[in-house]
Formats: sequence, C-alpha cells, structure tokens
Amino acid sequence: MKIKSTSLIVGMLVIQLVLTIVMVAQLTSISDNTSVFKALVGDAPQAAPSAPSAAPQPAAKVEVSEDDDPVKGVKNAPVTIIEFSDFQCPYCGRFFSETLPSIEQKYIQSGKVKMVYRDFPLSFHPEAQPAAEAAECAKEQGKFWEFHDKIFENQQGMSAAAYKQWASELGLNTAQFNSCVDSGKYRQEVQKDFAEGSSYGVSGTPSFFINGMMVSGAQPYQVFEQAIEAALAGN
Repeated sequence: MKIKSTSLIVGMLVIQLVLTIVMVAQLTSISDNTSVFKALVGDAPQAAPSAPSAAPQPAAKVEVSEDDDPVKGVKNAPVTIIEFSDFQCPYCGRFFSETLPSIEQKYIQSGKVKMVYRDFPLSFHPEAQPAAEAAECAKEQGKFWEFHDKIFENQQGMSAAAYKQWASELGLNTAQFNSCVDSGKYRQEVQKDFAEGSSYGVSGTPSFFINGMMVSGAQPYQVFEQAIEAALAGN
C-alpha cells in the first residue's frame, strides 16, 4: 500500500509539472506574437492633443452713420456714442435713469463725448413706433431731448393723448405738433433708423456703438466708462 501511495503522489507531481511547462510556453508565444505585431504595425496611435482654442478676437469696428438724428454734446467731441433705442423698452429706461446721467456728467458736459439717438422700435412694444414719431415731431421744434426725457420719465403712461399733453407742457406749438403726429410724418424716418440698425447687427435694445465698437444692453456705467476711456486713448 505504501508503494502505491508513493507512486500516486509522484504521478500527480509529474502531471502538475507538465501543465506548468505548457502554460509557460503559451505565455511566451503570446508575448512573442505581440512583439512581432508591434514590430510590423507599430504601437497603437495615441490621440493627438487638440490645439488650444484660438483667443477670442476683438469685436470688429463698425462704421455707423449718425444720419441726421439728434445729438447731445459738442459736434467735434473725440468720442461718439450712437444709441439705438426703443422708448418703451424697460432696459432702455434703465440706461436712461441709471447710466446716462453719469456719462453726461463726466464725458458729455466736458466735451469728450457726443451722444446720438437713433430709433429701433421693437415690434412687440406697441407704443415704441408712435413715441419715436412723436419725438421726431418734437425735434422739428427743437425739443427732442426734452421730449425724450419726458417719455422715459413716464414710460408707464405712454399714449397718443399723453404725447400731445407732454408737447403742451414743454411749450411746443401744439397745433403743429398734433398735425405732425396725426399725419405720420416721420413714420418712414423711424423705420429707416430701424433698418440701418439691423444692418449694423443690432437685434435688441438698447445697443450702442462707441466710436464704432458695439456695446449691447443696459450695461453698468463701468462698462461704458472703460469703453469710452479706450476710445479716448485710441484717438
């Protein structure tokens, strides 16, 4: 019995040894095949790092016409701000009340900036077009900016009757003003501003061109200050 047990153990060890040799041979073959494959085709290509995104280019300068629209400030000021605005737009009202006074005090009154107002009445503001036409009728009598201020100070009360009332309060010739408004005398003039604004890339209000560089929206005063100072430095 002892001899048989010893023979059995020896047999099992031999089998285990043979299996080990076979496994080593297979692994060696795989390694060799991999080396051959790499030698033939090379290592798998690695994804090349993508080039860094190009730095954003500064906005292009736009040549914007002042047309014959109202100007606030001296005509030979080194910086011109052309505003495209909508009298019924709440953001335009915000610019009027929160930002324009600081620009006027620091830059317009000092002769560094002139402001040009152009119309851009948005279709979903029903009083924007009539108000713009009324302001043009006030301009006809030399009172555009007074009428401009009156509208923005009373945006919640805009109406045909209100425009005629404000014209009276500002001392305009009411018969002339009323006839001008009722006839739609400046309807095409207002639409011309809108069409030209669209051609310059204006799509919303307020939009500004500071020596041709566009600033969109009722930005805080600091944004305008930075743009104006850059324009002054460039002159």
